[in-house]
Amino acid sequence: MIIYKAPIADIQFVTEEVFGYSEHYQNYSDYSEATPDLVEMIMSECAKFCESELAPLYQSGDKEGCHFDQGNVTTPKGFKEAYDLFTQGGWQGLAHPTEYGGQGMPPSLGLIKTEMLATANWPWAMYPGLSLGAMNTILAHASEEQKKKFMPKLTSGEWSGTMCLTEAQCGTDLAQIKTKAVPNEDGSYTITGSKIFISAGEHDLTDNIIHIVLARLPDAPKGTRGISLFIVPKNKVNEDTSVGESNLVTCGSIEDKMGIKASATAVLNFDGSIGYLIGEANKGLEYMFTFMNTARIGTALQGVTAAELAYQNSLPYAKDRLSMRSLTGKKFPDKVADPIIVHPDVRRMLLTQKAISEGGRAMIFYAAKIVDQLEQAKDDNEYQQLEDQLGFITPILKAFLTELGLESANLGLQVFGGHGYIKEWGLEQIVRDARISTLYEGTTGIQALDLLGRKILMQRGKSLKAFAKEVLTFCKDNSLISDNVHKRRMNKFIWPLGKAVVNWQQYSLRLALKARKNRDIVGSASVDYLMYSGYIMMGYMWAQMAQKANERIAEKPDNIEFYKAKVRTAEFYFDRIFPRIKTLSATMMADSKSLMRLDAEHF
Repeated sequence: MIIYKAPIADIQFVTEEVFGYSEHYQNYSDYSEATPDLVEMIMSECAKFCESELAPLYQSGDKEGCHFDQGNVTTPKGFKEAYDLFTQGGWQGLAHPTEYGGQGMPPSLGLIKTEMLATANWPWAMYPGLSLGAMNTILAHASEEQKKKFMPKLTSGEWSGTMCLTEAQCGTDLAQIKTKAVPNEDGSYTITGSKIFISAGEHDLTDNIIHIVLARLPDAPKGTRGISLFIVPKNKVNEDTSVGESNLVTCGSIEDKMGIKASATAVLNFDGSIGYLIGEANKGLEYMFTFMNTARIGTALQGVTAAELAYQNSLPYAKDRLSMRSLTGKKFPDKVADPIIVHPDVRRMLLTQKAISEGGRAMIFYAAKIVDQLEQAKDDNEYQQLEDQLGFITPILKAFLTELGLESANLGLQVFGGHGYIKEWGLEQIVRDARISTLYEGTTGIQALDLLGRKILMQRGKSLKAFAKEVLTFCKDNSLISDNVHKRRMNKFIWPLGKAVVNWQQYSLRLALKARKNRDIVGSASVDYLMYSGYIMMGYMWAQMAQKANERIAEKPDNIEFYKAKVRTAEFYFDRIFPRIKTLSATMMADSKSLMRLDAEHF
């Protein structure tokens, strides 16, 4: 049976000690109420809810799945009761404006909440998670009238939300969208078309679902320039915001999937549904990126949660399972065999899981701090700089962390051996659930093209230069200048990291020059380039964690072993995982000819 214990100490270490969230919150008057005591209380209460209510539903929800009957979807036993407790606790609006019923806490605190929910039960967490993206899109681009009409009940959790992009003929290539929007005399629009793969598109948790839908106006330009964005409620909303009659949004079916079976993935039919234009016509794709970026960071978090949950369950198994003797002699002579954690290869797998989950968490909360700053930007210039910074790391987070989360889940199954393949233990479910994370919100290949093509080549490496400068400044500040014991301990991290960052910039320039002569270079190098970038970014996170842990070790605190474990894990990361960049540097710089030379009919 899967177990989950909220890793509060690890979350507090990275948010408070490494990134200084308490001081960060006090820099902004809007966040001043997020005091250390309040944040700790919120984390503690959220942990209780996740451990006692959500975690026990993880495996049972997978076994039962969602039920579809003539357009209606029923979630697994216990899901609605847990959702009702969630809304009663005010959790949905934790980080949303008070004027719409939220608690006004920082977005980063909302992400801490989401990590716990998602690790305890990712399929369940997808229902309120999709609502967050809808809420953020409405807040960013909708009219005040629309906000007043839809935000309060989305914020309370009485209603939920979705993102409706994909159609049968197009996934990533949104230029092919066929859903139509015809204007009505009263200013509304009639929406006609079908959408597929809509997470939380139909369920029994709320009495209304607010769909954010991409569609085309009759006179719209071709391609992505002619896409508009609409609010389309499942049921009409009366003037007093009560739920009205059906809005002709029907669920045609739900998908029979490899994983996340307790999360309903719906085919939605809009049969003359009434919708409301968000913002200006033909700017839908631009507006939708607000939703997509929220979703991409949320999906990146799924990689961390898969790694964390797999690690939490494979670690106690490795300590209890007896098999063979240590190569260096019996460690437990009173037992019939030693626990498998004594074996180097098992420790390799466990440490890889630990390094991925804790390093990935640091990457997520590094980004979350930028989201806070972005929301509080003083002027357009500061906003643009922060948006560029976040836009640069978002594809790395989404693709790199989901790939490593899947790797960690597979390692967890491997630790269990044959038992990992049996449903009772739950590891195979983590693998199945994690697999989708590398696909939705843009596959790894799509994220890689976004990173290398748009964020590096089209922007001439501007954001990379800014990030590299930050890392190299850290390296300089923590490298050995004098006979300083602390800085000498940091050199094992600082020197390889600094060298890698310099090489990163040089490789980027070389790829830009190659791409001028051969555009296939971008496609052939992009995934390896993204993974290369991810290992360096995670290396920066582990160097920062090692730096802070070494500081604390020098103070000799009561929990000194906690900080020693951080340093030992950082050493493992730089010894065993960081060197992957050497192979990636070779493959990403390789000529594309061997990829493109074979004719399609000869595959």
